[in-house]
Amino acid sequence: MTDNPNNGGARHVPSPLMCESLVDKDVIAGTEAPVRAILPHLNVIKVGGRSIMDRGGSAVLPLVDEIAANQAKYTQIIGAGAGVRSRHILSVGLDLGLPTGMLAMLSGKDAAQNAYMLSCLLARHGFVYLEAPFLVQLLPAMLAAAKGAVFNGTPPYDQWEHPPAIGKIPPHRSDAGSYLVAEVYGARKMIYLKDVDGLYDDDPATNPNAKHIPRISASELIALDLKTLPIDRVVVDLIRRSKLAHEVQIVNGLVPGNLTRALDGEPIGTIIHK
Repeated sequence: MTDNPNNGGARHVPSPLMCESLVDKDVIAGTEAPVRAILPHLNVIKVGGRSIMDRGGSAVLPLVDEIAANQAKYTQIIGAGAGVRSRHILSVGLDLGLPTGMLAMLSGKDAAQNAYMLSCLLARHGFVYLEAPFLVQLLPAMLAAAKGAVFNGTPPYDQWEHPPAIGKIPPHRSDAGSYLVAEVYGARKMIYLKDVDGLYDDDPATNPNAKHIPRISASELIALDLKTLPIDRVVVDLIRRSKLAHEVQIVNGLVPGNLTRALDGEPIGTIIHK
């Protein structure tokens, strides 16, 4: 801060971004700097909607017990995914010719219902339900008072959702939203609980000879251009550009103990890294 004698002694605050264009490549490159992890002890757990929640109590209740059992050792927040109800409403929206931004406004409704159900099941263990605005504003305060939190994994892009390269399905769904929470807070772990044992080079549900991939970089995975993935495709590109959350782990949430093993650092399932 400097005094300007030609302007009545007014203070001038120098800034490298002053009078610069924020779309200039050199200016953007000049902003590269270390990023501070806000909640480095946090573990973000994404519970699949179609793969876990839609299966009902036989899949969800044991997982709720395992989440509760780990809370004394690990701080967890739970992102809920959308299931069959979301697929139905998207099908109707597509049939009506709605654009991607409108479909994005619809896609999070199912995930919100799943998040609320999970929060009810985890309430007696001290978990709270946080809507998107409060997740941003109150998460640290809530974690100081509560045991954990549950949130809707679908990010609130709504009308501002990015048009996809192919088709009209919103690319940022609950896998992407959960990952972005892990990235912005600098979480210790980002774990996806699905109904498969990680990533394969083909769909194991239709190809019994599909090869399991235990560990792979985001760039290598993009180069493979696989027909199907167990997580939102946009997550892989986000990992490649990550500043804090440099890897995610995909595990089978239907197998008791898998969440605990992943939290303990065991390389089960598949790890996708930067």
